Amino acid sequence: MHPTITRMQDVVAKGDDTQIGPLLAENVRFMPPTYYKTWTGRDAVAAVLGHVGQVFTDFHYRRVMGEGKDWALEFQCKVDGLDAVGVDLITLDDDGLIETFEVVMRPHKTIGALREAMNARVMTDARFLEFQKALS
Repeated sequence: MHPTITRMQDVVAKGDDTQIGPLLAENVRFMPPTYYKTWTGRDAVAAVLGHVGQVFTDFHYRRVMGEGKDWALEFQCKVDGLDAVGVDLITLDDDGLIETFEVVMRPHKTIGALREAMNARVMTDARFLEFQKALS
């Protein structure tokens, strides 16, 4: 398994954006399951993943599939007591850093709970207010 994928499995569930950031390419693109918008840039994506790691509970990866630059990591977790299953679709760049990170998840009810929890967090995080201003 690629060392970036191994390291990511260790840090993503901890919600520590200082550990997640070094795994991300400078212009990483993140596509969340909660809405159709792409977050771009290491700082913004690390902040998002940091919050997600704190919203998810009982998070663990069930299966890891892939090779080279393309990976799929199936996970299971809870959001506000609701069960969820999802897949992190990851593409690495030539330096072995995460270039794209797309998350697909089910069921719909849990995605709604995730969206509510994330909105509550980001609205009180000054970093997000700056990121959103830059995206507008």
